Amino acid sequence: MSANRTTQGYLARHPSVPALGYVAVLAALAAVTWVALADIYDRHVALAAATDMLDRVEGRKPALGGAMPAGGPTGSPFLEGQTVTVAGAALLQRVAAAVTKVGGNVLSSQVELQGGEAKDGFVSLIVSCELDQPSLQQVLYDVEAGMPFLFVDQLVVQAPQGAAGPDGARMRVLLGVSGKWQQTK
Repeated sequence: MSANRTTQGYLARHPSVPALGYVAVLAALAAVTWVALADIYDRHVALAAATDMLDRVEGRKPALGGAMPAGGPTGSPFLEGQTVTVAGAALLQRVAAAVTKVGGNVLSSQVELQGGEAKDGFVSLIVSCELDQPSLQQVLYDVEAGMPFLFVDQLVVQAPQGAAGPDGARMRVLLGVSGKWQQTK
């Protein structure tokens, strides 16, 4: 009992000690609460960043800056048109544009709307054209890298006549291209 009387006597002589103890306990609880809330906030920020990155990787959200990544093709991956004939015309226009863009000439073309692949929704095209040798690679890249997705099925190249070939002589190229048709609604 003497320890209890000593504590009571001390507290009676110094009434501010219990108040300081109470303030210290409140400060400790406030610090613990602040640390817990800061941890929850940090976890929320990390989750939001991870979700954003996942959306960008999976293609559900554009890359940073609000634009599509540079160099990525835009447009539909399918040949579009109300009919397969319109889709064939779009395919011919796309390939002819690639050839003329590099200074080549389209000599003849044939769109194949019926055949083995046509049953699977593919439209095929055979184009005969004249190109310079350096232009061939650009045409092939332009056809295969752009939209809609096109596939080079056949490539036959005939060198210019003569051993050395005069300057300005062009190669004759037979190019078979196909693309998947999706009927527009």
